[in-house]
Amino acid sequence: MCATQGSASTGGCMSRGGGAVAWAIGGAVAVVFAPVVLFMGMAGGGGDDPDLPTEGNGSLNSKQVPAEYVPWVLKSGAQCPEIGPAVIAAQIEAESGWNPKAVSPVGAEGLSQFMPGTWKTWGRDDDHSGSISPYDAGDAIMAQGRYDCALAKQIKPYAKSGNVLDLALAAYNAGPGAVQKYGGMPPYDETTAYVARIKSLIAKYEQATGGGAEIPAGQKMAMPVRGNPPVTSPYGMRMHPTLHVRKLHTGIDFGAPMGTPMRAALKGKVTFAGWSTGYGNRVVISHGTMDGKKVSTTYNHMSAINVHVGQEVNTGEQVGAVGSTGFSTGAHCHFEVQVNGNYVDPAPWLGLKK
Repeated sequence: MCATQGSASTGGCMSRGGGAVAWAIGGAVAVVFAPVVLFMGMAGGGGDDPDLPTEGNGSLNSKQVPAEYVPWVLKSGAQCPEIGPAVIAAQIEAESGWNPKAVSPVGAEGLSQFMPGTWKTWGRDDDHSGSISPYDAGDAIMAQGRYDCALAKQIKPYAKSGNVLDLALAAYNAGPGAVQKYGGMPPYDETTAYVARIKSLIAKYEQATGGGAEIPAGQKMAMPVRGNPPVTSPYGMRMHPTLHVRKLHTGIDFGAPMGTPMRAALKGKVTFAGWSTGYGNRVVISHGTMDGKKVSTTYNHMSAINVHVGQEVNTGEQVGAVGSTGFSTGAHCHFEVQVNGNYVDPAPWLGLKK
C-alpha cells in the first residue's frame, strides 16, 4: 500500500482511484474511509443475489470482539447479505485495532476510521445519543456497514465471475471507479494486499453457524438459544408489559443477554426476515408439514438478523441475535411456534415442563 517499501510511514497518500487514504504506523497498514465518486446511484444496501458467492456473513465469533461492541457489529453486519458481521469486525481491527479514539495521521477518526468528508455522508445518530460522532461506537459501526453495503451494490455488475466481497473490499480501497475501469479486481498491489488482509482476518471473527445440531431426546425442536436459559414469561394470557392490556402471550420468553445468538429450532426455509412493528426484528421459518400440519417458528425482538428470505437453514444455525426491538422492555428471546397458522404453546415442542 502507498509504496512504503517496507518502511514505516507517518504520512498519508491517496490510493489509486481515490477510494481510500492509506497510512502506516510501525509497519502495520490501515486503510481509512475517504470520499469517493460512485459510478451508479448510491443506496444503503443491496438485495441478495443467489448467483453471486459471498463469505464472511456467517455467525460472529463474539469472543474475539470487545463485549460492548458485539451488538453493534451484529446489527451492522445484518444490513446486507454481502457484508456480514465478521467482515465488519475484520475491518475494524485493520482500521483502528478496536480503539474508539483512534485518529490517523491524515485525520481519519474513530473505530471505523472515517474521514470527515465521508462521515458527513454516512454518519447518523444510530445510538440515539443526540449527537452524530465517528467516536461513538454505534454511529461509527453502523455507518461502516452502510458504506460497505453501498459499495457492494455498486460493484455487483462486475462480480458475475468473481466474489462480490472481494470486489466490494477492492472498491473500498481503490474506489468503485477502479473496479469499473478494469471490469473487476484492479491490478494494484495495494488493493490486492488490502483484500487479502481483511479476508485473512475474517477467519478470526467468523465461526461455524452450528447447523446440523441434534435435537435432544424428548424434544421435537432444539432450543432457540443454547444452554438452559430461564423462562421469563411463558405462553398464555397475561398483562402486556408495554400495551398494558390483557392479551395472549403468543410464545415463550427466554432470558438471555443482548447479542446472544438465536438459532433455528428446526431445519426449514426462511419466509420472513425483517421489521415488524410489535416484534421488531423478526424471522419466520417454515418447517413444512409435520403430522399433516404446517409448522413454522418465529424469532423476535432481535438486535440483528443474520438470514434472508428464501434461505435454507439447518437446526441450530444462527438466524439473528437477542435484542429488545419492537414492543419490548428489555433484551430477551421471544420464540413462537405456529401450527396451521395458529400460535401454540412452544413448551411441549421444546420438551419443557410446565
